[in-house]
Amino acid sequence: MQDGKQAQASKGTGFVPYIPASKSMAELTVFAIILGIVLAVVFAAANAYLGLKIGLTVSASIPAAVISLGVLRGIFRRQSILENNIVQTMTTAGEAVAAGTIFTLPALYMWDHIPSMATVSFIVLVGGFLGVAMMVPLRRLLIVNEHATLPYPEGMACAEVLKSGDRGGRSALFVVHGFLIGGVVKAMGDGFKWFRTEIETYIYRFKNALIGMDIYPALLGVGYIIGPRISGQMLAGGALAWLVLIPTIGYIGAGGQSVIAPSAAPIGELTAWGLWEDYIRYIGAGAVAAGGLITLVKTLPMLFGSLFATLGGLRSREHGKVTLDRTNKDIPAFWVFVMIAILIVIIAFAPLTDVGIIGAIAIAVFGFLFVTVASRIVGLVGSSSSPVSGMTIATLLFVTFIFKMTGLTGMTGMIASLTVGAIVCVALAVSSDISQDLKTGYLVGGTPWKQQVAMMIGVLVSGLVIGFILSVLNESYGLGSEQLPAPKAVLMRIIVEGIMAGSLPWDLVFIGVAAAVVIELLGLNSLTVAVGIYLPIHVSVPIMIGGVVRWLIEIASRKNEQLKAARVEKGTLLASGLIAGESLIGVIIAVLIWMNVDIPGDVLIANNVVPLLVFLVVTLILIGGSLSGKQERLTEDQEG
Repeated sequence: MQDGKQAQASKGTGFVPYIPASKSMAELTVFAIILGIVLAVVFAAANAYLGLKIGLTVSASIPAAVISLGVLRGIFRRQSILENNIVQTMTTAGEAVAAGTIFTLPALYMWDHIPSMATVSFIVLVGGFLGVAMMVPLRRLLIVNEHATLPYPEGMACAEVLKSGDRGGRSALFVVHGFLIGGVVKAMGDGFKWFRTEIETYIYRFKNALIGMDIYPALLGVGYIIGPRISGQMLAGGALAWLVLIPTIGYIGAGGQSVIAPSAAPIGELTAWGLWEDYIRYIGAGAVAAGGLITLVKTLPMLFGSLFATLGGLRSREHGKVTLDRTNKDIPAFWVFVMIAILIVIIAFAPLTDVGIIGAIAIAVFGFLFVTVASRIVGLVGSSSSPVSGMTIATLLFVTFIFKMTGLTGMTGMIASLTVGAIVCVALAVSSDISQDLKTGYLVGGTPWKQQVAMMIGVLVSGLVIGFILSVLNESYGLGSEQLPAPKAVLMRIIVEGIMAGSLPWDLVFIGVAAAVVIELLGLNSLTVAVGIYLPIHVSVPIMIGGVVRWLIEIASRKNEQLKAARVEKGTLLASGLIAGESLIGVIIAVLIWMNVDIPGDVLIANNVVPLLVFLVVTLILIGGSLSGKQERLTEDQEG
């Protein structure tokens, strides 16, 4: 009977969710809120650390759904799938808040204008609440009316996980196992310093050609999740920088003693790392900026089509009296628009941000425009492919020019511009994630207004702690340092500085722009390759290994699609655990350093063999966990 209803749903007519509107279940409960708060903070910290390290964040919805199933159903014996849906909704708020924050605000720390935790929280909270509020009026149009045309891939996948878990299964153990493994390896390497976490070697008779690898489980997990194609393109960028550009610059400048800006030393005296620091990072920044804008331009037809379709749908909506059932009740529109208006007024006059009326208007305009677009784009291509950074770059370009023309220049103008960009970026990230969450809720039968309230709670909690997390990471590692390079935030800083001061090495930046254009003409994803150029190759190599593991699993299971899906699913859960475990321990180590707890300074075993063996063991565990998907999936099917 249920299968027949779901089949009808796929046609977009007479849709009946997994839990029909006529049935009420426990949903926004104390159990769900407490677990959601805990997971929101955990994934906010984990994604903040990961995003500062490699410029990418990972989805929290499926791991959160699996963990909530394991905790609420397995430990507390609670049987409501709608409670689990609330937990994953709150958790994604932490991920979204972290993404919007670390893509922009670390630039303030790099300017030595360290914001207070209250300022960071204010920026994040107003951006997050705007993201939720601006999406509420769009839910019925995008999620309900266009159910058959906008799949929202992450939302559908999360719904399937919740429904599968509702029928039985032990998938949460994979996340837990990965969490423990990633945390233990991180603690042994960077906590107790039992072995090195970075290995590298120069290539024989190839001067300045350096290859290396960070042996972090989180990077292996990222590679597995994003797959071989994306990880391969990222490694291609790393190889271009470290095996082509750095040796070329070193060779040409080997005999000269003149200093070429922006370096303060002759090229002949620089190592591969010195060449990367003084020259390649600017080339990489130009490539990333161009890649982000190219991604945005490629989506312009979809952008304008989505905007016009959404506005047209809002205009044509019937205004007659409608009786709404439980699964179609949003937060009342009156209160939503009152909230948006109040937030814009607060932004205009709040001394914490000092962006003025011009900045507030820019946030209202770009926020509504890009939230509308982002909410539809993620429905088509998923959150991971949404050009959030490109839309943030576009916002920064316009806003910085406007501030400069109105006389708001210098550091004050740069801070104001970045603040506007940060609020819009957080709003985009949050609206994209809640769009997927509302799709999940629509499929499983959740109550929309309860999900919207849950998302706001998640934003509130994550926003209150993200300032502390940034402060601790900055004092312990340094934002923009080799340990936490914060690539997206560096890019935003370069854009704002370039417009305001015009003091950048533009030749190097334009080389990167030209490289991105060439890469795009070759049919590759210019933004992905550009990130590989910007980051050390040590990051791309373990990500590529994770992608190869995913490729091997898919090849080994290619004759059985159900088996392949089961194995990839188990591997994804294990990889998510690796990321969360290592990232969280990284934050804990940072807290210990911040508290002046003595952390070992010297590595106990300085050779390359031990870290290689550790990384190999983790890789084999990931392979073994993925291959165990067959038996586990069969067990779940029998239980269902």
